[in-house]
Amino acid sequence: MARRNLTTEAARAAREKLDGWVREVVEWHFNPATGCPFWLDYAGKLRFDPRREIRGYDDLDKLDNFQDEWLRGGPVQRWVPRGYKDRPIFVFETGGTTGVPKSRINIEDFRIDYEMFSETLPDQYFPKGADWLQLGPTGPRRLRLAVEHLAQYRGGICFMVDLDPRWVIKVLKAGQYDAAERYKQHTVEQALTLLRAHENIHCLFTTPKLLEALCEKVKLKRVGITGVFCGGTEMTPEFHRYAVEELLDGVYFAPTYGNTLMGLACHKPRGPEDDFAILYYPPAPRAMIEVVDPDATDEVVEYAQTGRVRLTTLTREFFMPRFLERDEAEREPPCELYPWDGVRNVRPFSRLQASTTVGVY
Repeated sequence: MARRNLTTEAARAAREKLDGWVREVVEWHFNPATGCPFWLDYAGKLRFDPRREIRGYDDLDKLDNFQDEWLRGGPVQRWVPRGYKDRPIFVFETGGTTGVPKSRINIEDFRIDYEMFSETLPDQYFPKGADWLQLGPTGPRRLRLAVEHLAQYRGGICFMVDLDPRWVIKVLKAGQYDAAERYKQHTVEQALTLLRAHENIHCLFTTPKLLEALCEKVKLKRVGITGVFCGGTEMTPEFHRYAVEELLDGVYFAPTYGNTLMGLACHKPRGPEDDFAILYYPPAPRAMIEVVDPDATDEVVEYAQTGRVRLTTLTREFFMPRFLERDEAEREPPCELYPWDGVRNVRPFSRLQASTTVGVY
């Protein structure tokens, strides 16, 4: 397995922190006193004791890749760590673009992840005390509570537009493109009503498709928006350039890559050398992203090479080692701000595109 380039002191320190955190997380999830039923049952089928033999991040290769189907269906309680058995449990679901949605339990992770993300937002464009508008998936999606918590953490209030992406996917699969367009316009009209009625809304979360539709109706700067946090599978370098140069007219644009299973990867602030490429870095050590050879998924590709995204989530609430995402990207080297591997220009995995409908994303 290819190893990360640990040439700088910051990278070495980050790797030591990651290895130490892996030991803590493995100890928690495989300890009978604190672990969840799924991982305790899994450990009983292994020929080794994970608590003894997994001493760092690379040792997670001793476990099988985390399987997509493990998170589809119930009982969800098998994922609740015994150490948290008396805590209120949230359950969040993925978009359901490929069948039965995957479910992930949460207690505090969504708050912690978005508080970390908050530290990357420039106060000039995402002012403390400003209100937010969440124009994106609601219902069982993590975004519903996470963006609201982000607004509250920064001292504001979050306004919501009710949006069901599964309905959009359903009508698109049925070829009812006019119905999907009407639903998109319905959500945009709700957003416009809120923006015009509440002058303290200065921050916006939305998806690329909805951002474009909103900007067709109004100049965001004129209705008080100063910063846009945007994420979704349609986030491409072309859209990044289009958003910055044409749609937003000086409004700050923060592209992100995130999902229910990982949390939120932060974007590297755009530099002239990047030419609108979208560079994401995971919230280490709580999650790590690698780019692997699609035909040999235990092998990390070289820097700048294309491969399939492999995700590892490492929290006390949720342990998900070596999960093959439905995305591909180029492997990006560490940078000064994030001294660990990142990814460039994430997009749907080309070999699976025929089976995926992205809807509002």
